[in-house]
Amino acid sequence: MKLQQLICALMLGAASLTLGAAEREIDRVAAIVDNGVVLKSDIDEIVERVKRNAQAQGQTLPSDQALRTQATERLIMTSLQLQMAQRMGLQISDAQLDDTIRNIAQEEKLTLEQFRQRVAAEEGNFERFREKVREEIITNEVMRANVQRRIYISPQEVDNLLKLMEDQGAINEQYKLGHILIAIPSQATTEQINEARDRADQVVRLIREGSDFRRIAIASSSASNALEGGELDWMGINEMPTLFSEAIRGRKRGDLVGPLRSGAGFHVLTIFDIRGENVTELQEVKARHILIKPSIIVSEERARSLLNDIVQKVRAGEADFAELAKQYSEDPGSKLNGGELGWSEPDIYVPAFRDTLKRLELDEISEPFRTEHGWHIAQLLDRRSVDATADRKRDQVYRMIFNRRFSEESASFLRELRDEAYVEVLAEN
Repeated sequence: MKLQQLICALMLGAASLTLGAAEREIDRVAAIVDNGVVLKSDIDEIVERVKRNAQAQGQTLPSDQALRTQATERLIMTSLQLQMAQRMGLQISDAQLDDTIRNIAQEEKLTLEQFRQRVAAEEGNFERFREKVREEIITNEVMRANVQRRIYISPQEVDNLLKLMEDQGAINEQYKLGHILIAIPSQATTEQINEARDRADQVVRLIREGSDFRRIAIASSSASNALEGGELDWMGINEMPTLFSEAIRGRKRGDLVGPLRSGAGFHVLTIFDIRGENVTELQEVKARHILIKPSIIVSEERARSLLNDIVQKVRAGEADFAELAKQYSEDPGSKLNGGELGWSEPDIYVPAFRDTLKRLELDEISEPFRTEHGWHIAQLLDRRSVDATADRKRDQVYRMIFNRRFSEESASFLRELRDEAYVEVLAEN
């Protein structure tokens, strides 16, 4: 009844009346998603953002209806993941959220106030942007928690890929791919498969005849990155799904590949760009930190305030970082060593810690920042490049296989989540 009451309130009661004035619609439910809804205003917001970005880049777009279909599907998937997060008891505190936004501002080389002003100018509402960031953190955590447990990598797999890479040589090319997915439903009939294949063939034909790949992706792709024009992040050939790596090996920039058949449907790829990356050298950082964990006794604000005081004392030369780490840090692995973490590849750290080290200059001490472990301050002591020893190469190859599997299993997880959900897209009047 709660969901029905919510829908009724939005569809019928959300029209406000003023004395002598006509009825005015405030919002409308566009889709019902299990125990949640997708609102028309949220779809409008995504469509307008895509249009602004396309205009800034001089890119043509498909019809508004195609954009609205893609935006609706994205919001359906977001709603399903947020509902799963609620069942898991997964929450992101305001302190964690504020620290993430502060990190985003620092990456843009802006103060928090400058960043707030820019977001308000571009997006119109900083608080709404803030909640969107919270949703993104939560959906990423849902994905990580549900996908990681599906992945098992045997030592033999690592050995096989390590040998293959050694045979290929030290240069591991990375690719910026474009991806279009023409999806087929689970347990698809022969007719549905043939229809999807025909649509994929038509996509290939349109692109070969000169249509823009990104525009076709926005209009036709069922992949989660359709509204970004199908563009994937940089990845090595050994990190991408096996289906993709086998198809693009030996191809050059600008080539069109596909359709390729998988359980999800038919895939069309293009190679936007290629770059070479030397994998015989690894980058390492040497850092130290102080960790304080919020608790019933120590609040979030108290933990952050205590670290602020420590930063001010160390910067002023009134106290020694190592001594304060021994006194206050709650990281048992580094506490007795003055907070020192030794030489490590940055990627072994959680993203917020890794990204903080990336921004620091040598000997610089960070402002307090939040990770899933608690509140930290960190100091970057040194950076170096080292030869990739056998053990390090194995670690790197393991991560490559993990990234590949994570990509494949993420797509499967989202497809299963969508297939098992009750979704009703309501017709627009």
